[in-house]
Amino acid sequence: MGDQDIFDTIDALIAEERSLRDRSTAKMGLSDEEKARLRTVEVRLDQCWDLLRRRRALSEFGEDPSTAEVRPAEEVENYEN
Repeated sequence: MGDQDIFDTIDALIAEERSLRDRSTAKMGLSDEEKARLRTVEVRLDQCWDLLRRRRALSEFGEDPSTAEVRPAEEVENYEN
């Protein structure tokens, strides 16, 4: 997966997130299934941004960015600065 593929995934996830948030506002809430999907989208977005940052860091230091892999949701979501 290259940077453009990651950006395309991010764009699609952002569009879905916006759609869910718009439905939430318009309908005054989301179903349990929609809430779960929104959380999944948010986590996946975090994973994509994390992957993109790590790919860029590898490239910056002369390493192969394609060696970066998506980290587990638990790792990305519990990261502390």
